[in-house]
Amino acid sequence: MQKKNFSFANLLTLMRITFIPLIILFMFIPTTWAAWTALILFSIAGFTDFLDGWVARITHQISSLGRFLDPIADKLLIASVLFCFVATDRVNYITILPALAILLREILISGLREFLAEEQIKLPVTWLAKWKTTIQMFAMGFLIIGDYGPTWIPVVAIGSILLWIAAVVTVMTGWDYLKNSIKYIL
Repeated sequence: MQKKNFSFANLLTLMRITFIPLIILFMFIPTTWAAWTALILFSIAGFTDFLDGWVARITHQISSLGRFLDPIADKLLIASVLFCFVATDRVNYITILPALAILLREILISGLREFLAEEQIKLPVTWLAKWKTTIQMFAMGFLIIGDYGPTWIPVVAIGSILLWIAAVVTVMTGWDYLKNSIKYIL
């Protein structure tokens, strides 16, 4: 069991966590090269979100450490980049609302999973939640580039629209998780 903790899948998850400070650093440097570097690092981190679970399943190296670290890595990445959007003015006041909805849902579901784990009840990830994550990652990628993207593409508008779509799906999946868990809470 100890060997599974040092699996390739868990190393991918740890890599995602170590990329976060670099992404944040480059987001605070107001230049085109820094925005593109942040996007590349964010894209790699986002891809490891898919890859670590897939690798763990096909290599039969699913571990308790991986089940623990993966959602933490996801939430750290999402929350830190959302905060950076606000801090670096990459989103306007209206676009802060979907970012807030996404952040609040992440906190709610994390707390819900922790509560249910104490009751030894699993809350599996739904396909809609996987789509939410995909839309969210694309939205955040567009917003990381922001005004440093190609001028012939409305990068910020695309990112903002995708973030709103992700927020709607976020609320839907959050409600679904809560509805399916309420019988264990009350």
